[in-house]
This record gives sequence, structure tokens and C-alpha cells, in this order.
Amino acid sequence: MPEILTREQVLGFRVRAQQLDREAGTTADTAVLDLGVQDTGADGGLWALALRGVDVAQIQDGELATVWTIRGAPHLYRRADLPQVATATTPFSDADAGKRIYDASRPLKAAGIANLEALDTVATAMREIVTAPMVKGEMSSRLSAHMTEPYLRHCRPCDAVHVYEMPFRLAALRAGLELQPGTSPPVLQPVPGLTPGAEPSERHDVVRGYLRLLGPATPTLVAGYLDAPVKDVRARWPADAVEVSVAGERRWVLADDLAGLGDGPPAVVRLLAPFDLYLQARDRPLLVEDPVRAKDLWRTLGRPGGVLVDGEIAGTWRARRSGGSVGVTVSLWTEAPAAAIAEQAERLAAFRGVRLSSLEVE
Repeated sequence: MPEILTREQVLGFRVRAQQLDREAGTTADTAVLDLGVQDTGADGGLWALALRGVDVAQIQDGELATVWTIRGAPHLYRRADLPQVATATTPFSDADAGKRIYDASRPLKAAGIANLEALDTVATAMREIVTAPMVKGEMSSRLSAHMTEPYLRHCRPCDAVHVYEMPFRLAALRAGLELQPGTSPPVLQPVPGLTPGAEPSERHDVVRGYLRLLGPATPTLVAGYLDAPVKDVRARWPADAVEVSVAGERRWVLADDLAGLGDGPPAVVRLLAPFDLYLQARDRPLLVEDPVRAKDLWRTLGRPGGVLVDGEIAGTWRARRSGGSVGVTVSLWTEAPAAAIAEQAERLAAFRGVRLSSLEVE
């Protein structure tokens, strides 16, 4: 009979697996870097690392790399891991590639071009075009002039013809390109010495990574995170995944992690960025049951951060910078320790290199 787990045990497992209760660590031993740390917004990848005990001021230049991978979003990885990351994040199949590139697959299919073939074609062109740092807009214009009609679309906001966005993003790492950190608009540049075709790495396997950091889970939940077909995820389901029961639902966790599911959440308060991995789990009702609160937390535009209190999302937060200071506004759904929230707001200001001008708790 599968082991029956409580919601609190699941949340506790995720907090500890993601090292959100850790006081100190390095990029080498930070687990979320194996799966990738989304680097979106002012408090992106480096803030996520800081919350997991990494002294980001001590990270060496070039130690981390930013590349477009999962869901076409920019993610941080250890630079040394990029060959394995490139292998792990490539689509599982042609059908998977078609799902990940969304509406771009339709004209390709009509033209008799396979999705993976299309990604390789775009990557080849990108590799030829970008031989030195280049702003995305210039890169896109040159690429569009190079590609044929099935790869192109008319962009209404720009009133111009571009390569479809998702093939552009998902082909970049195939082309051996990374993003210069902190650039807006993005600047692409070749990854020095990147050799494609690395052997698959269990450490960077994205299915295992989801189970290890956001488990227990189902193939459907993992597929939702990757934008991949459920069929492809099932085909790559780990042989050492053990079935458990969460709220009456069949789920799976890696056998080696089963022992870590015994305890509830540790006592910890964190101001999670809007795209922190803890908030990326696809079983959102498990994390935030109230649909109104969930809609506010995971809004499409202007998404706030989440206030983590002992494994629970206790509310949302926003920060507004003005000159050399930042003001933080916290909207709580449940009670939370005022002193701990103030400490985390000060921590955020220090991370940004400014002073905390105000803290409003609603």
C-alpha cells in the first residue's frame, strides 16, 4: 500500500529539498541550479540563490550562465554544467518540440518541416550570425532576413516580420548562445568552448529534477512545468520513482527522497520572488487553496512575490525602488511574525544595494 502523506509533509519536503531553510551554501551545492533558476524580474535568479544561503557577492564572474531553456524563460545554471543542461532541456521528441514552440509548429507542418529540424535550422543560422555580443533586436532582424516564410510571422505591435519567438528562444542554446546577465533588451553572445551533444546527466534530468525539488508529483504535473506532452514524460518516468498518496491522489517521489517526507515544514520566513521555483509547482491548489488568492499570486501581468511562512504562502509582497531606497508592501492572508518579515525586507534592500525606506504590512 502506498505511503499516505499529508499536505504539511509535502510542503516541508519542498522547503528542505530547495534549501529554503539553509543559512549558508555555495553555487556548487545549491540544488535548484541543477534544474535551473528562472531569472525573471528585478529579484530574479540571484535573489533566489540568496534566499538559499548563497553569498551572491562572492560568485565569480562567469561562474554562472544565463540561457533560455524551460518554457523559453531565462534560467541560471553553473557554467560548467551547460553541456549537460543543453542535452537535458532539449525537447524529448518532435511532438514535444511542436508543443513547446506553440503556434509556430502549424506553418512548419504545412511546409513539411519537422519541428526538431526547424529548431536545428534556426540554431544553425543563429550560430552563423552571432559571433560576438549582439542585441536581440539586431539578431532578430538579421535572422528574419535569413529565414524563409514558414519560420516567420507578422508581429502586430512592431508592424514587422519576425521569426516566431519560441523557436528563437529554444534554438539559442542549440546554437551555443547565452544571454549577457542583466541586459535589457537581452544581449546574446557565444558560450566559450561549449561542445554540443553531451551525454545525458541524471543530475540534470528535468523529470527527476522536478520530482526531487517539487515532488511528490505526477507525469501531468511535470509535463505542465516543461510544456511537454504527458506521453513523453511518462516514457521517461524514473524507474526508481515510488508511489505515494497525497490527499487521496496517486503521486510519485524518488525512492532516495522518501525518507525526507516525514516531517512538516521548518520554521522559516522568506520573501519569494514571483518566479521562485517554490511557486513554480503545477499543483497550485495544494499550495494556495483559495482561488481568489491564487489568482492574485499567479496573475499573468504584474505578478507579486509570495510570502513564505513555515511552508505556507501567507500573502504577497511588492517592492518599489525610488533612487537609493526601496519600499516594500506586504499583503498578508494569515498571521505572520512581524519581526521576521521586517528582517527579510531589510535583507531584500541589502541585496539590491539600497536602503529600506518603508515597510507596509496590510
